[in-house]
Amino acid sequence: MLRKRLVTVLTFNEGVLFRTRNFIPDYRYTLNFVDAWSVDEIIVLDITREPGEYRGYFEEAVSWFASQCFVPLTVGGGVRGLDDFERLLGLGADKIAVNSGAVERPELISEASRQYGSQCVVLSMDAARTEGGGYAVRSHFGARDTGMPPDAWARKGQELGAGEILVQSIERDGMLEGYDNELNNLVSGAVDIPVLGCSGAGNWEHFEDGFKEGGLSAVCTTNIYHFTESSIASAKLYLKQNGVLMR
Repeated sequence: MLRKRLVTVLTFNEGVLFRTRNFIPDYRYTLNFVDAWSVDEIIVLDITREPGEYRGYFEEAVSWFASQCFVPLTVGGGVRGLDDFERLLGLGADKIAVNSGAVERPELISEASRQYGSQCVVLSMDAARTEGGGYAVRSHFGARDTGMPPDAWARKGQELGAGEILVQSIERDGMLEGYDNELNNLVSGAVDIPVLGCSGAGNWEHFEDGFKEGGLSAVCTTNIYHFTESSIASAKLYLKQNGVLMR
């Protein structure tokens, strides 16, 4: 049985590290809060609407994290082509997350997989409930409804060569009320590759539920209070005591 992972997700807006709530920055903090050695992986995302001059600041942060942490580093945000893959990998990223770029041009997944290997390609998707009670993938910071069911998009991503799926619930982002495990289970049940769940974790029980109810391979947190060595150790001890095999 594969061991489960605990992942920290860091979001940058206009070059500054933020905690997000429903994709809108609401609390500013600094790199000093992050203990990069106690988690299993780190995901760094650029959520800047109009990157422009700020992209350079984000890439400086990517380079800093790559030089300071000794766990796998996934980087995403604004990835539209193989040149973005090449540049971010050159800065020290281990994996690249692609979201709207893959919606716009799905063949980007297969191109990147052929060029760099499927283990390097993470298909990131934002999903929200529909009026009919199901789910639909949304792109471009959640502003565009693609009409695609997340399980179908996950299967397509796996077929194209993605090595992992990162699922983010738009409604749960920043709420600290638990993951949307109906959504997570829908996606994890559709593919054979690892699925990472994000948005909503507020306590250790939520992590446990993500694994047991959501079928996740990894749980992600954007909660600043989960970013210390003692809190991560506490979370892993709790999960181990509750039957979750962790790294």
